Amino acid sequence: MKRCASARHTMAKTLGLGLALFATLCFSAAMAGPREQAKRIHDRIAGVPPSAAVLATMQSRITAGDAVGAALLATDAPEFFNVTLKNHAAPWTNREGDVFVPLNDYTATVIGLVRDNADFRDVLSGDVIYLGSGNGVPAYNPANNSHHAALESQGVNLATNLTATTQSAVSGLPSEATAGVMTTRQGARAFFIDGTNRAMLRFTLMNHLCHDMEQLQDTSRAADRIRQDVSRSPGGDSRIFLNNCVGCHSGMDPLAQGFAYHDFEYNRATDPDATSGSVHFNSAGTTDAATGTRVEAKYFNNDTTFEPGFITPDDAWVNYWRAGRNALLGWDPALPGRGNGAKSLGEELAHSDAFAACHVEKVFTNVCLRPVQDATDRAQVANMTTSFRNNGFQLRRVFAEAAVYCMGD
Repeated sequence: MKRCASARHTMAKTLGLGLALFATLCFSAAMAGPREQAKRIHDRIAGVPPSAAVLATMQSRITAGDAVGAALLATDAPEFFNVTLKNHAAPWTNREGDVFVPLNDYTATVIGLVRDNADFRDVLSGDVIYLGSGNGVPAYNPANNSHHAALESQGVNLATNLTATTQSAVSGLPSEATAGVMTTRQGARAFFIDGTNRAMLRFTLMNHLCHDMEQLQDTSRAADRIRQDVSRSPGGDSRIFLNNCVGCHSGMDPLAQGFAYHDFEYNRATDPDATSGSVHFNSAGTTDAATGTRVEAKYFNNDTTFEPGFITPDDAWVNYWRAGRNALLGWDPALPGRGNGAKSLGEELAHSDAFAACHVEKVFTNVCLRPVQDATDRAQVANMTTSFRNNGFQLRRVFAEAAVYCMGD
C-alpha cells in the first residue's frame, strides 16, 4: 500500500510539473513581445534563427506596426529559398509527392518566380525557366538534370544565383509550346511520360488547384469528347461507365486534349528510370508517323476499346467544368474557356479561384505547421487569398502574411 501511495504521489507531482510547464509555455506564447515574435517569424519562414542585426530590424518593424514588412525581411534569408521553398515545391514534381528529390528545373522555376515577386500564375503558362551558376556547374541540358543537381550538391545560394530565361531559348520548344512548370524537363518526365497525358492534367489539378479527380466527378457533363480507350461497358456493365467513369472523363479528356502535341521521349530499354530524355513537341508541319497528324501516338493507345469514341484531331481543349458543380472552382469570366495547346490551358487553370486558394492554403500549412482548423483560420486564408490577388499574385508575400498570423500575440 505504501508503494501504491508513493507511486500516486510521484505521478501527481509529475503531472503537476507538466501542467505547470504547459501553463508557463502558454503564458509565454500569449505574452510574446515584438522580439519573440520576430524570432518566431524568422524560424517559421527560414527554419533558422536570424542574425542579431536582422532580429533587431524585424523587432523594430513589428513595434512600428509593420509585421508583414518584418516577415518579408525574413524571406531574404538564403535558407528560405534553398530549404523552405525547395521542400515546399518538391512534392509537386513527382507522382509520389516525395519531398526528398533533387533540385530540378520545375522546383527551381517555382523558387525563382517567388523570389522575383512574379505573377505566380505564370507557373502554369509562362515561357520561363530558372537556371543557376557556380564553379563546376554544367550548362543546362534539357535531356538530363545534371545542371540543377550540381547547384544543390554544391550548396549554391539560390537567392542570388538563379537567373530567369525562357524555355524556348534552352529546350528547343517553340514559345507557344511552353506552359510554365508543366513543360520543364522534370514536369514532362513526371507527367508526360508514357501513358495518355491525362496524368499531367490530374497532377496539375492536385498540386495547383488542390482537387483530385474524385472531387471533380460530374456525371452531368457531355461525354462526346471521351477517347476511344475508355470502355463504355467496363466488366460488361454500362452502368459503371454512366455512373462513374463518365464523371471524370467527360471533363478530363477535353481538357487533356491541350497536351496532344506533347510527350516525354526516352529510351525505355536502356534507361527505364528516364535519367536521360527530354520533352518533345510536334511543331507545325510535323506529322506523327503513328497518327498521320500532329497528335502524339499516345492519344490513340487502346483505340479499339471503344472505336466509336472520340478521335483526337488536334490540341483544341474545352473546359466543360465551367458549368455544373465544378463551376464552383471559380473560372475567370474574362477567359473564353477553350483554346489550343498547353499554354492557354495553363492560363485557364491558373486564373481560377481554386488555384489562388490552393496555394494560399499550402503556404498556411507550411508556415503555421498545421492545416487550417477552424473558422478563424478559414477567415485568415480567405483574407490572404484576397491579398494574393490584390498584390499581383506574389506568393512571397503570402508566406510573410502566414508567418505574421502564426507569430503569437
